[in-house]
Amino acid sequence: MAESSSSNGTQSSDANVQLTCFTEESHDVTLHFQIISLTKQIYIWIGCNSAKLGHLYAGAATRPNNTASVTSLLGGGADSTGAGIARRLVLRTGLNIILACNIPKNSPMLEALAERLLIQKLNSLGYSKDGQKRLSAVNAT
Repeated sequence: MAESSSSNGTQSSDANVQLTCFTEESHDVTLHFQIISLTKQIYIWIGCNSAKLGHLYAGAATRPNNTASVTSLLGGGADSTGAGIARRLVLRTGLNIILACNIPKNSPMLEALAERLLIQKLNSLGYSKDGQKRLSAVNAT
């Protein structure tokens, strides 16, 4: 397992918008994350060693099979780094996902690390399908 250190970064929220930023360092790589939660949609930026935007993807749940569709909005094709992350995030959260990903191509271990860290943070913020049900129940009371 890779050695890593983490920075909680910043977190702020408005009535309908929540912003979370954090950084994770692992060996010689620094991953930066920014999560902007809007109503029924999450914008996520993952940066690797720089503040460049990278490829931009949009993902949404499709019916009737409860699958996810992803399209490239800027840069790469649907098979590029980040498209798989966007697809799995849609399935995991049930929300529309806009993902900007600046991870080097052909770095599957780095992509897996970034996805794992992102999912951990989303779970802690309550954005998994189970977490949303719990948040809805708390807000209803």
